Amino acid sequence: MNQVEPSPYMAEPVEHPELDLYEYALLRLIPDLERGESLNVGVVVFCRKRDYLRVRISADESRLRSFSPGMNLEQLRRALNGIAAHCAGDDHAGGESLGRRFRWLTAPRSTIVQAGPVHPGLTGDPDETLTRLFERLVRT
Repeated sequence: MNQVEPSPYMAEPVEHPELDLYEYALLRLIPDLERGESLNVGVVVFCRKRDYLRVRISADESRLRSFSPGMNLEQLRRALNGIAAHCAGDDHAGGESLGRRFRWLTAPRSTIVQAGPVHPGLTGDPDETLTRLFERLVRT
């Protein structure tokens, strides 16, 4: 029986933490639906295998006012608070599964806050993934 000698060019096996599929979508402020201009104001992450659904939102007033000087900030705060509450499972969520809540949050709508397309990825730590996405795509 032939045995293969280990080669110095072969990589050592690498231990990978268990990676699970997650999905995310950006939350975009669109103050004028006709113009369609948007500003990323949050990100929502869902990982079914880890029973994870969280949203992170930024409502930096100076940034919002420079983007849309006539913006009704109270209306925006209500919309963002509603998204956060539904994500957390408020009474409106009515005991829906995390997956159904994520789909509701990312469904197309004609409001000042809209979800962008849903993107997949792999994560070993959904909290870290949410922070990384937020820092890269929203807080820049």
